[in-house]
Amino acid sequence: MTTRTPWRPTALIAGLVLLTASCGGGTTKSDVAQQSSAPAATAASSAAADPNAPLKQGLKIAFLPKQVNNPYFTIADNGGIEAAKEFGGEGKEVGPSDASASSQVSYINTLMQQKQDAIVISANDPNAVVPALKQARAAGIKVVSYDSDTAAEGRDVFVNQAGAEDLGRTEVQLLAEQIDHKGKIAVLSATPNATNQNTWIEFMKDELKKPEYKDMELVKVAYGNDDDQKSFTETQGLLRSYPDLAGIISPTTVGIAAAARYLSDSPSKGKVKLTGLGTPNQLRKFVKDGTIEAFELWNPADLGYLASYAAAALASGQITGAEGEKFKAGKLGEYTVGAKGEVLLGKPTVFNKDNIDKFDF
Repeated sequence: MTTRTPWRPTALIAGLVLLTASCGGGTTKSDVAQQSSAPAATAASSAAADPNAPLKQGLKIAFLPKQVNNPYFTIADNGGIEAAKEFGGEGKEVGPSDASASSQVSYINTLMQQKQDAIVISANDPNAVVPALKQARAAGIKVVSYDSDTAAEGRDVFVNQAGAEDLGRTEVQLLAEQIDHKGKIAVLSATPNATNQNTWIEFMKDELKKPEYKDMELVKVAYGNDDDQKSFTETQGLLRSYPDLAGIISPTTVGIAAAARYLSDSPSKGKVKLTGLGTPNQLRKFVKDGTIEAFELWNPADLGYLASYAAAALASGQITGAEGEKFKAGKLGEYTVGAKGEVLLGKPTVFNKDNIDKFDF
């Protein structure tokens, strides 16, 4: 089990680093079980970790999100770049404009040629990037996955937003409260291959099997591919196909914003409930106009910040990715590497009309 500092709404104070979030269906339960039982990251170096080793100066850390120009990843990666400045390193963001399975491979190859000290990646596909990442690791580059994991052999450490089970189950719980535990519901996901999305959806499906949800039915998992227009169109399609739809869960910041925009100008506003993962600044107007009652999210800037410190700790020899190793992550405090090389940021926060104006990200 990992230990972590609790999530803190640091965005309450304007002078602090900007806080801000994409998250990017269904796999089978066996798929999730296979992911859960994957061996610990083979990245753990044979060299022993030295927790007292100083962080190296001048480390070059590259952030490779699912896609650039995505507000969630812009915020997360800027948090990581700010962290790099704190410990005397150099951070940058590179990546594709689309979220296809293989679009990140060429960037990994280029970063390897540039001799980056670490690559911090949110994988569009858990397997497509692994061959290139294994080559990078063989060349001495440390790899940290964040937001969406790779297969274990592709990275040293996975910095996760929150426990996958907690996220999947709480999304169902949030929506169930809003629709009185009855009615047809749908999921508007990101890409069909997104590791995090698929895992969350499996836990959503499992949560729905509980007796208290016997009057709720998941009728469709739609994919907006983390594209605004496609997500908008998919929302429209869901309402046309299921005119009696009671609610939508969209566990992706692009998807929930597009769905909110469609619902806000439709007769379904306030009738079809919408929840999922989004940022307060992105969804504030939809909460205030009644399109959304409540949604949740972790702090994406802190996610990137933590991933950056994890990369620096790996590159400096403080940790190798083995379970039980500890490292300090600046203002966030001390973290412990858990099973399978996972580090958890903390629990998400639920945003609604009563608290949304307290946050600025």
